[in-house]
Amino acid sequence: MSLPDPEKTDVTRLLRRAALCGLVVSAALLSACTVRPLYSSAPLTAGSQVGAAAELSSISIKPVKTRYAQQVRNNLIFALGQGAGEPASPVYSLDLGVTELVESAAIVQIQTDEDEPTAGTVTLTANYVLTDAKTGTTIATRKRSISSSFDKPRQEFASYRAQIDAENRAARELADLLRLSIAQDLAKYTKTVAG
Repeated sequence: MSLPDPEKTDVTRLLRRAALCGLVVSAALLSACTVRPLYSSAPLTAGSQVGAAAELSSISIKPVKTRYAQQVRNNLIFALGQGAGEPASPVYSLDLGVTELVESAAIVQIQTDEDEPTAGTVTLTANYVLTDAKTGTTIATRKRSISSSFDKPRQEFASYRAQIDAENRAARELADLLRLSIAQDLAKYTKTVAG
């Protein structure tokens, strides 16, 4: 009969302790997880009696001036209100500013010697300020951007129409991104008000 090797038992104890520590850390991280579905019926803000969708539909968006900004605004109103339009008595107010940057992305000419751009990129950037309509308290000030590429054919109207289509695509995607960002802002605002 032989005695146990002291070096092997120390290594075994060390591995068991490391595994136990790993389990404790994993359990702690999982318990701190605060992920919840955006489309749930749970309210976003503390003390609210309505769900997330109803709370998002209570946001009024101030008018904008440019065509592409109006596209973002219209898509955002549709997304926030789920097709119902703007609220009659808003709880929150959103001041939206949208800028556009159109750049030539690539030059690929096969049949001509001219250096005409054949692809472009439209970048829409939204700056917004979300405020509480009753108190005027600023909840969040954020900036979000979306890019959309398009082909630039040699025909002037076709090139212009391709740019407009890219603006419209970017406006839809930016509105979706803004909806998610606003929902996150309301949830964070809840934590600061409640805590």
